[in-house]
Amino acid sequence: MWHGVAVVAPATVFHFHTSFVHLKKPVCSLGCTVSHFFSSAGSFFGQLADIRWPALAIAMACFALYLLLRSRALWAAVQAAYPEQKVRWRDIWGAYMVGFAINNVTPLGGGNVAQLFLTRISVPTSTYSAIAAALSTGVVFDWLMGIFVVCLAFLFGFPSPASFAHLPSFDISFIFSNMRFTLFCVTVLVIVFMIAFALLSARVVAFWHSIRQGLTILFDRRRWALEMCTWQFASWIARFVAYWALLDAFHIGGSFSRTVLVLAVQVVASLFPFTPSGAGVQQAILVTIFHSRYVAAFSVGQQIATIAITSVLGFGALVVIFRLRSFREVIRRAREHQRQEAAIAGG
Repeated sequence: MWHGVAVVAPATVFHFHTSFVHLKKPVCSLGCTVSHFFSSAGSFFGQLADIRWPALAIAMACFALYLLLRSRALWAAVQAAYPEQKVRWRDIWGAYMVGFAINNVTPLGGGNVAQLFLTRISVPTSTYSAIAAALSTGVVFDWLMGIFVVCLAFLFGFPSPASFAHLPSFDISFIFSNMRFTLFCVTVLVIVFMIAFALLSARVVAFWHSIRQGLTILFDRRRWALEMCTWQFASWIARFVAYWALLDAFHIGGSFSRTVLVLAVQVVASLFPFTPSGAGVQQAILVTIFHSRYVAAFSVGQQIATIAITSVLGFGALVVIFRLRSFREVIRRAREHQRQEAAIAGG
């Protein structure tokens, strides 16, 4: 018995070790991804004169409406968590716009920190954990819709997950080329979370009480359906119209199937926030799906257009509603405020 263990265990460990040391090289390097982006940007500026500006204006108006409608759903969640206070919709919209604008130009969800901070100071008696939970309730309906859209997109030629390893985007091709390594990293993160949960058990009761408070609207299914789902469904319709118009603006041609494909691309790209708004993943899949000389211009052009509109709205909200002067300032103040509250809680 001992002899068998002595022979098998080292081989198993060696195989386990080498499987992670010798990672598969992704199809597209980081430099390749950057090169593709600048090449598409060149195509966009080269075809700037061909843009259908009326369609682009309609797209931007519908995109702004999409953000407005979704912010109403988030307002309902925050108001439900703090019924004793009057939460202003414009504050929730302003915080959402600032966060969305920052996320459009920075990777790894930096705008979420700004949105959380601005929403927190808009509700004086709130806590970060409760506000974070309330803002996360919007994900429930969005992911139900996202799964539906992706499933529908497969009927129109959306690439299978097995082909993601061969896409010309470093982040998604690396992850799908090294699934064993990816699963290992996820496992490590879960273990770290469980250890942290055990070490901080003295604060767990208060923490989960705040989380439950933030999720209040989900426990009232009728209120959740009326005050969140209806607004979010309307926002998806506005988003659908916006991208239909964008496809027209960049000469690809708006249609039901093509718009579904674009929305499915965005759902997948949201899982890989290593570039702003998952721009690298979006571009890689769009080029695979659409066989048009305008697709490169569209992939960059729709990003530039949404960055422009959200930056204007976000900066306007920052100055007019919150009396701050720059996106950098709000990020700095958000981190300082969170450190102060953590210090108070620890003391």
